[in-house]
Amino acid sequence: FSMSARFLDIMRPFMAIIPEVQQAATKVPFKERVLWTSVTLFIYLVCCQIPLYGILSTESADPFYWSRVILASNRGTIMELGISPIVTSGLVMQLLSGAKLISVDQSNKEDRSLFNGAQKFVGILICIGQGTAYVLSGMYGDVGELGAGNAFLIVVQLLVAGIIVILLDELLQKGHGLGSGISLFIATNICETIIWKAFSPQTTNQGRGAEFEGAIIALVHMMATRQDKVRALREAFYRHNLPNITNLLATALVFVIVIYFQGFRVDIPITSKRARGGNQTYPIKLFYTSNIPIILQTALVSNLYFVSQMLYRQFP
Repeated sequence: FSMSARFLDIMRPFMAIIPEVQQAATKVPFKERVLWTSVTLFIYLVCCQIPLYGILSTESADPFYWSRVILASNRGTIMELGISPIVTSGLVMQLLSGAKLISVDQSNKEDRSLFNGAQKFVGILICIGQGTAYVLSGMYGDVGELGAGNAFLIVVQLLVAGIIVILLDELLQKGHGLGSGISLFIATNICETIIWKAFSPQTTNQGRGAEFEGAIIALVHMMATRQDKVRALREAFYRHNLPNITNLLATALVFVIVIYFQGFRVDIPITSKRARGGNQTYPIKLFYTSNIPIILQTALVSNLYFVSQMLYRQFP
């Protein structure tokens, strides 16, 4: 206990400088919660469109193309890190607490406050570490060409964006909004990707002439311009290297299956020694862990990748 006490005491001086959103004193009206959730979402979307200043190029292959939806990140913008610092800091602190290296009394208000402050502090350190790893791994160009000034500015931009994400998530979780920031950002990223893949007006040439990237727009265009309707329909459903109708239908099927299984639950019987004969059941959802394991695995793999890339560049 003394080790944990010393750790929490170490965090006490930092509480004055760590930004914090106050818990809602009273129940916030639903309209106001919707408003704050909309503001949070707007800030996140704006950050996803602000490019990083000082980078040389982001045209190289993206090693995290498939994981960016889970991490709610956007390459080449200040939202490059996404929710990775929050998830990683939560994972680290929960592991330390679960292993009894840090004993936290969650019923004690001061202990909870210090623990949450420590989690945010670790998240800020992870922002700095991940930002430095991104720069040193050569993701934005060779460090020698970037220069010390630009490299420092890139890390600062990623740090500021990481703090914004931490505060936005805390704003929603402390009763001012709906749900959590992590779930909101992931859902927004997924919806944005689906809408873009379905209705993108951008054209590309894959050797079959100009085609629309959006699956539905491509279907309408092919059916309106091609003479052979059957071949046009087959191509719209099964075309390669571009979104097609089959991808869209498969996504919708996955949504339906997940929603269906979300309602499944297992009722565990509970008996009490004090109240004999008063048997009760405790329901546990089939998807109790939800998407947390996928998020943790994605964040862990991304962190390991950039650490390995940084070490490889420093010690080839």
